[in-house]
Amino acid sequence: MKRSHLIALVIIAVAVAALIGSLNDSSSYADLNEAFAQPGEEFHVVGTLDRSQPIVYEPSVNASLTRFTMTDLKGRSCEVKLAMAKPADLERSERLVLIGEASADGAFHAKDMLLKCPSKYNEENKVTAGIGSDN
Repeated sequence: MKRSHLIALVIIAVAVAALIGSLNDSSSYADLNEAFAQPGEEFHVVGTLDRSQPIVYEPSVNASLTRFTMTDLKGRSCEVKLAMAKPADLERSERLVLIGEASADGAFHAKDMLLKCPSKYNEENKVTAGIGSDN
């Protein structure tokens, strides 16, 4: 076998191994019931902020911890311990996507969070939608 063929085979083997490794590390979307049924497994959980409960962020105690309550799309609520500073638009968010794992203490430990905030352009779109219409 030529040296270039061996190098090509090694590169292909490394690429396949990397692909298989990334598939094993990927998390999946679930609700809180599924996440708590498999503690320690990483999941993406979609829900909304429970605005009736307080958001606790005390940077003088722990700048990398934000605690709040979230309700998933099926109606189950739980405490969330987010391992990062409080996001600026958390209170304004429409939806949350938490990336983390459920724990035996009944809390969801999130290492990251994605926010879906209302668009600042919603009001402008409503105003400009009426321009030029024959109503």
